Amino acid sequence: MRFYTEQHLYYCGIDLHARSMYTCVLDQKGQTAVHRKLPTEPEPLLRLLEPYREDVAVAVECLYCWYWVADLCADEDIPFVLGHALYMKAIHGGKSKNDKIDSYKIAALLRGGNLPQAYVYPREMRATRDVMRRRLFFVRHRAGLLAHIQMTISQYNLPPYGKRIDQARNRDCLLEHFEDEDVQMSVAANMALLDSYDESIAELELFVENRAKVHDTSAYYLMRTVPGIGKILSLTILYEIHDISRFPTVGQFLSYGRLVAGHRESDGKKQGSGGRKMGNAHLKWAFSEAAPLYMRCSPQGKKLFQKLERKHGKGKALTILAIKLGRAVYFMLRRRVPFDAERFAKSGRAMNHTPPLG
Repeated sequence: MRFYTEQHLYYCGIDLHARSMYTCVLDQKGQTAVHRKLPTEPEPLLRLLEPYREDVAVAVECLYCWYWVADLCADEDIPFVLGHALYMKAIHGGKSKNDKIDSYKIAALLRGGNLPQAYVYPREMRATRDVMRRRLFFVRHRAGLLAHIQMTISQYNLPPYGKRIDQARNRDCLLEHFEDEDVQMSVAANMALLDSYDESIAELELFVENRAKVHDTSAYYLMRTVPGIGKILSLTILYEIHDISRFPTVGQFLSYGRLVAGHRESDGKKQGSGGRKMGNAHLKWAFSEAAPLYMRCSPQGKKLFQKLERKHGKGKALTILAIKLGRAVYFMLRRRVPFDAERFAKSGRAMNHTPPLG
């Protein structure tokens, strides 16, 4: 957890919503200079901050509508702090809660140096990252359509179709596999959506790949030197990390990627682990997918996995392999060097980290 500790003459806390925002400005002594509800437009916010522009910092909670405030502060050269929503919930909880109270608490946390920070993803790559996340949303819906077709086959106790229906060329005779006209109509609706999803997903992948070659082409191709990490995983890792230098240590990177569990201790006694949902779920998914793919694509990876499996079991071995891949990607991007398979197989550093449970 990182806190914003810079000192300013004024501290502005904003409880931000889609149509309105409650704004509170505190001075160095904690006195309220202004406390007012505004529409979510740049001009009213700038007018409110105008008397304090000499030295003011603005903070909002990390919810879906923070982009425009961050960009406005960047254009106006105003320090902007993005509060970590999960950590802030634990800090400023209270018996009473409303927009006015929340805006004051955000300003007070900022003034006291107790505001937990989230990463302000820069606008140059932010929209492309969102395109990549939208692609994942479409892929999951597409998988649901494929699963429904397979369930329909089982529902009517029909023989297996015999071809992979995730490939468009194999779906030409799919409707003939069902005799009932009503069932055919249901499957045809799924097939129409599948064709649309296939086209949209392909367009998004091509678009993001071309953007990656502009934003950070060396990082994109460096990650593709890892066996099993292809185009999609490389793009996901690239845009979820953005800049590897924002992680001073590999441990912080692994924690952000949900690759290691938290550690809880009190009075010298261990109280289990926690915080498995703190961090980036997309990085967690990417490295979890990369582990079995690395094992499949690399003879050295398969040998390493078998060694880990004998000692730890299959599930924990895959977790350790994912952690090792996370470490490797971190140092590859820090040092700008390609993947070294021999060095990776000999390294045992992942064993020093406690794998997440479950």
